[in-house]
Amino acid sequence: MKNLYLILPVFGLFLLSACDGDYRPMSVGGIDEVIVVMDSTLWESETAMAIEETFGKPIPTLPSYEPTYRLVYRDFSTNAQLDDLRQYKNIIFASPIDDETNVANLIRAILSEDVENRVRSGDSFAFPMEDRWVRDQWVLLLTSTTDEELAEKVLNSEQSLVGHLKEREFERRKREVYRRGEQFAINDSLWENYGWKVRMQHDYMWTVKEDNAAVFRRYLPDNDRWIMAWWKDDVKDIDFIDENWINATRDSLLQHYIQGERQGSYVTTEYRSPRQVITREIERNDRIVGFETLGTWRMTNDFMGGPFVHFTYYDPETERLFMIEYGQFAPSVTKRRFVRQFRAMGRTFESDSTWTREENQITDLIQR
Repeated sequence: MKNLYLILPVFGLFLLSACDGDYRPMSVGGIDEVIVVMDSTLWESETAMAIEETFGKPIPTLPSYEPTYRLVYRDFSTNAQLDDLRQYKNIIFASPIDDETNVANLIRAILSEDVENRVRSGDSFAFPMEDRWVRDQWVLLLTSTTDEELAEKVLNSEQSLVGHLKEREFERRKREVYRRGEQFAINDSLWENYGWKVRMQHDYMWTVKEDNAAVFRRYLPDNDRWIMAWWKDDVKDIDFIDENWINATRDSLLQHYIQGERQGSYVTTEYRSPRQVITREIERNDRIVGFETLGTWRMTNDFMGGPFVHFTYYDPETERLFMIEYGQFAPSVTKRRFVRQFRAMGRTFESDSTWTREENQITDLIQR
């Protein structure tokens, strides 16, 4: 938290893509690609290494090496080259504030004199901007008095800096996932009959339907995915929830609901891998308490494995506990894109604050 004050949005310097009448072109480039614009003499500087160690660091919860973001280093010497760079989706401009380079000149041209003084005094160094030149664009200015000081600030603020881009990416991934269509009938059925929902992608099939559990599968030869959900009523508090409880409960549910083709085979968490299983609390803008767990799974009695994304949610108004897990078996494709899609999908969770088990039981009797 102590570094958050250093990261300031540059207000008044961009147009919101959501505004009516914004007819600018859409940004170009991949969702998981970041163009790092630095003077070419600084591509091996401490700042460049700090950006690699934050935005480009390996994702520790995937089965194999994949960086957090694909970094592409660029420089410019003409207005035409700068115009080309300004079309990209994700851009970082980085330079010491008083360098005599084109990148430093651009940063000073964007920042006000007051903000420049804050940089020189050490009070600010990072300035995110939304939709600065084109629609659906994320831009980050990184600047400080020296290369060494800027690198240190970047490393110390990794969670805030990278987290800002990830939150923007989750919104983009939602559009990516649901652009082909959404199964509103499943959304509505979950809401009406069970008092919760997540947005359901167009091609998942509801394969298990129980009073407090559901499984959805998406079968493709090279990319098998599933969603497992479980919920519990009358949970008065959640003091018992920690990483060990979440993983033990997950494994119990996976053994029952996500079984393999071989007799006695089922999905369980891969704890023996050098990759990690990480649980963190999610910040939401509603009453819901949320935890996200990332890691890899393996199939017992079989040679299969892949990534998973798990959510534990608690609604204090209805005293209901929910678990929703997304898993994938796709040995021939990269995992980063789909894991980020799962993380975006799981964040669409909603719980009905008016839900009561008695009303649901009455509805069930009427339907029968």
